[in-house]
Amino acid sequence: MTLDLPLVFTVLIGAAILAYVVLDGYDLGIGMLMPAGDADEQSVMVAAIAPFWDANETWLVLGVGLLLVAFPVAYGVIFGALYLAVVAMLIGLMLRGVAFEFRVKAEGWHRELWNWLFWLGSFIASLAQGFMLGRYITRFESGFGYLVYALMVGGGLCGGYVLLGATWLVLRSEGALQRKAIAWARWGLGWVALGVALVSMATPLVSETVRDKWFDFPRTLGLMLLPAASIAAGVWVWKTTGRFKRGDLAAEWKPFAGAVAIFALAFIGLAYTLFPYVVMDRLTIWDAAAHPSSLKVVLAGALVVLPFIVAYTAFSYRVFRGKARKGL
Repeated sequence: MTLDLPLVFTVLIGAAILAYVVLDGYDLGIGMLMPAGDADEQSVMVAAIAPFWDANETWLVLGVGLLLVAFPVAYGVIFGALYLAVVAMLIGLMLRGVAFEFRVKAEGWHRELWNWLFWLGSFIASLAQGFMLGRYITRFESGFGYLVYALMVGGGLCGGYVLLGATWLVLRSEGALQRKAIAWARWGLGWVALGVALVSMATPLVSETVRDKWFDFPRTLGLMLLPAASIAAGVWVWKTTGRFKRGDLAAEWKPFAGAVAIFALAFIGLAYTLFPYVVMDRLTIWDAAAHPSSLKVVLAGALVVLPFIVAYTAFSYRVFRGKARKGL
């Protein structure tokens, strides 16, 4: 049986992007929550992501790299249309990285300054990522309405990252900070619910293709399971943050697992909406794919590299499991 290589690479790129969104999403969310903590709590919040945040961005590099080599035409179209947003995202990520390192050595108001810059870098990167997604869904069309839609998606993604960050803190912190993280998680859940509702209502209005795929009844009745499952995941997060015994690791995992489930379900819905396009309404994955010989070589390399990335990620999370402690 011959492999459908463009489809294989689509799955690999999608998996890499989902891994990035979940893993780097929680530390971007914690970055946006920094101003809400006091000095001691901020040190614990930073310690909760310190062993992981840099490696989490590996998944973004992997996803973009696979897009470049597997779908070079689409890569040129996408990043040609989004270059300003990409620059903004990179500035945010660089500012965040610099602030993360400098705040360790800073004292007094200098540390407070770097904490705010860490927040700013996290917010810019998060908003830019959501903005790019919104522009991608609307085929990079110009106009005020499309701009508002992209900003709405960006705002919703910021809320999602805050939810991930707060639920990660529920798992990694204790005491007063954990109680604050529970309140932040519930606040973030409301933000996500509002964002998902607004984006879901607006998306069919900005894309005829989406409207046709979502409302092609009765063929799409099965699609209704996704919003139902998302609501169930949201209720799960609300309930598990409402009551659990402090120190019960199994219970402390539940809010984060629910937040991840919300993102995974949203990603499945997005994949259904976009497929088979790699550039909405313009290029399918088969139109934009590189030559099969190139795809075979890259696939062989990816199959060698991916197990090492997955193994290192799993190993690092195992080694640094447990509660974060003040020290950064």
